[in-house]
Amino acid sequence: MTYGLPAPNLAAPDPSRSRAIRQLYRILRVPEAHGRRLLRRWLSAEQLAQFDARNFFDVIGCHTAKRYRVYYANVANVEEIDKVGRPIKRYCFIPKGDLVPGDVMLAQKIALETDELAALAVANKFTPRPQRTN
Repeated sequence: MTYGLPAPNLAAPDPSRSRAIRQLYRILRVPEAHGRRLLRRWLSAEQLAQFDARNFFDVIGCHTAKRYRVYYANVANVEEIDKVGRPIKRYCFIPKGDLVPGDVMLAQKIALETDELAALAVANKFTPRPQRTN
């Protein structure tokens, strides 16, 4: 019984369609992979270990020596944390442009390590997220 459904097309896929799908995948994924690779090159050994294990890394602010945790995301992904890693405040500050998470995180890392007060001056501030369990 076919229940009125058309028979599946078991012919070989259309090569031009397959090429178009592969090209679209590369367009969408390559910038993210490049951004992630560039970010990894700029991380210290400790930050890289954190990033590989938890998908975030900690940064020490250059002016206040406060600790910030930068999560893999594009927005509202920076938290000021206390000495035991609990969030105190959450920040959103991003560079202009349509950037992938790795590029955004690298810009945030550099901003906090080289001009923390200027970065925080333009940041939107939020109450912290509930404590993460990962």
